[in-house]
Amino acid sequence: MRPVFRPDHDLLALLRGCGRRPGAAAAARVLSLAGEHGALWLTAGLAGAAADPARRGAWLRATTLVAASHAASMAVKRVVRRPRPQLPPGAAPLVRTAGRHSFPSSHAASSAAAALAFGTLVPAAPLRPLAAAVCVSRLVAGVHYPTDVAFGALLGATTARLGRDWTHRGVR
Repeated sequence: MRPVFRPDHDLLALLRGCGRRPGAAAAARVLSLAGEHGALWLTAGLAGAAADPARRGAWLRATTLVAASHAASMAVKRVVRRPRPQLPPGAAPLVRTAGRHSFPSSHAASSAAAALAFGTLVPAAPLRPLAAAVCVSRLVAGVHYPTDVAFGALLGATTARLGRDWTHRGVR
């Protein structure tokens, strides 16, 4: 089954092709596993809360936004029900997935939310490339279309932006 948006399929095929390189495949697997259910970002948020007692509440609220973006993406998946990409023979997905539906990418939602929400508490420079790498890993792994990742990132960024004032409530 091909997506209606042909460039979506073409870009997925190009990026999935990168997974033939052993280093790229290994990186995609590690990043995909780390981002499963937002684990990487939830752990980072809890670590930030433990390491920064003066802003513990802000860290916990930012972490809640990351969890909320993941939950929102899962709710959208249940409504949209877009199937995972069907890859050509010889190009099987590099990772297993928790579900059958791909739109939007929950990895992208939690990654974008974390980059923005945590980026207001620490320098965002290291967060953004890592968040982008998690997003790209889903394409290299062959388990999402680019529009799944783009919409997931938009959903996560929107969640973080909407909660920005709440995150910093009471922080000096």
